[in-house]
Parts: sequence; C-alpha cells; structure tokens
Amino acid sequence: MGNQVEKLTHLSYKEVPTADPTGVDRDDGPRIGVSYIFSNDDEDVEPQPPPQGPNGGGLPDRGDGPQLPPPQPYDPRLHEVECSVFYRDECVYQKSFAPGSAALSTYTPENLLNKCKPGDLVEFVSQAQYPHWAVYVGNFQVVHLHRLEVSNSFLTDASQGRRGRVVNDLYRYKPLSPSTVVRNALAHVGAKERELSWRNSESFAAWCRYGKREFKIGGELRIGKQPYRLQIQLSAQRSHTLEFQSLEDLIMEKRRNDQIGRAAVLQELAMHLHPAEPEEGDGDAARTTPPPERPPAPGQEEEDREVVVQ
Repeated sequence: MGNQVEKLTHLSYKEVPTADPTGVDRDDGPRIGVSYIFSNDDEDVEPQPPPQGPNGGGLPDRGDGPQLPPPQPYDPRLHEVECSVFYRDECVYQKSFAPGSAALSTYTPENLLNKCKPGDLVEFVSQAQYPHWAVYVGNFQVVHLHRLEVSNSFLTDASQGRRGRVVNDLYRYKPLSPSTVVRNALAHVGAKERELSWRNSESFAAWCRYGKREFKIGGELRIGKQPYRLQIQLSAQRSHTLEFQSLEDLIMEKRRNDQIGRAAVLQELAMHLHPAEPEEGDGDAARTTPPPERPPAPGQEEEDREVVVQ
C-alpha cells in the first residue's frame, strides 16, 4: 500500500488534550502535547475578484447603508503570528517582529524581482489566505507547488497579485548551493497529485533549498515523544507551546495560523486557556463546545484535497 498518511482534524485548540491546564509556557513545567493536524490540505485559493455590477463595473454604493471601509495595506505585524520552531533544543525556524527587523517587509511582485537571486525562497502573503512559497530559478521565473502540481511560472503570475518577500532566513537549516536548489526545483516540474511527496508549497520549496527529508510526506516516523515544538508568542512576556511528532504536521498548523490570522489565533488560545466558568447546576457546562465550522471560501473545496503517496 505504500505510505498512507492518516489525518486527525480538530476545529480549535479547545479539543486538544493538554498536559498543562493553563497552557502557559514555563521553564520547569510540562508543555501542551499535540500530534494532530488542524487543517485540511492547504494549497492556497485563487483570489476572488470584487463583486461586479450589471455593466461589469463595481457594485454601486448604497446611500441607505454604511459605507465599506477602504482596504488596508497588508501589515505582517497585524495579520501574522510571531513564532519559533524547535527540534528538541535547537531552534530551526523563527519569525520575529523585533524592532528594526526588516526581514518580513513585503513588496509588490515587480519590486520583488529586483531582490531575487536564483535559489532564493519566495513567500507570497495576503490576508485570510495561506502563504504561498516558491523557488526563484532566474529569468523572472519561479517553480512552485500549486493546485497539486509543480509548475514553472513567471513570478508576477505566481504571485496572483499578492505582495511577497524573500524568506531565506526563516528556516535555520544549512542551505544547499543555489545551483542545486534550482536543479531540485526544475527536476520536479510537471509532477502532480500522487507523484507528489510534499503536502504544500512551503514544504516543497523548503525541501528544494535544504534537501531534508523531514519536509516530505511521511519523512519521519511518528512514534515516541514529540520532538518538535511550535512556540507561539502571545505577548512580549508570554508564549504558548504546541508539540508535534513531525515537522510536516507542525508546518500545516503554522500555515493554518497564518491563514486565519493573528487575532483569530489569539482568540482561540484565550478560549482554550481561560474557558468560561460553568453555570451553577450545569455539570456539563465545563466542557467547551467547538465553534461552528467556517464556511469555505469559493474554490477552496477543490484545494482542500489530501495528498497521499501510494
């Protein structure tokens, strides 16, 4: 049968067993133990165009209703989750918004081209979408895993209008040479569906750059103690830590956090760490109820398919 990946899903942190009821990170206490996947396959969704009027233009303003606020520019500090990834005691990934840090600044696709070199990892970001990763291979082109197929596209096309940035420094593994990174990416152009060994665009791009089997589906045995920790920064002094048995599972949870946004992640954790007090006489009220499932975005059903290696 080959390697078949079994998925367990949870709607929120409230459904996850925890060794520490407070969930607060302590130097001498246990951390939350998690080896679950919180999301379905997370290939990103095509951005949806604004609603069109009968003549092809935008919908007219309604004088009797509230005016919609203008779209705000994308700010990573507002929408993204500051976090670190540890393998045992070694930090292997870090996204930090420390003062003066410009590593997470985003650029338009046209300006991003001026900053890319062959072998660079590129991340396209947008509010309420999964981040999309690609490998820049030169000549204005990238190789990326999109819609269950590895494709070679122009960077401006792969961006789908989103802002982007070079993210070579997020993972702290030793990179391969730029020529090897490009060769790894180009060698898999055209691979799709059951030929794929990666669950999402980030895992594919990171594998091309670092060559580590941990980025592949089933690249690690899920037995014993969870060696990976995802430390989510709640504030300057407080953090919450989740544990995983594989880097593959951790990446899926990290990407889910980026997709739902920082405010939603903090709200979920607040509800998990401080559940509502049960009403008097209601013995079952202490059990939290999962929130209603979010309706999928248009087109997301097609993207949320599981990749299984036979």
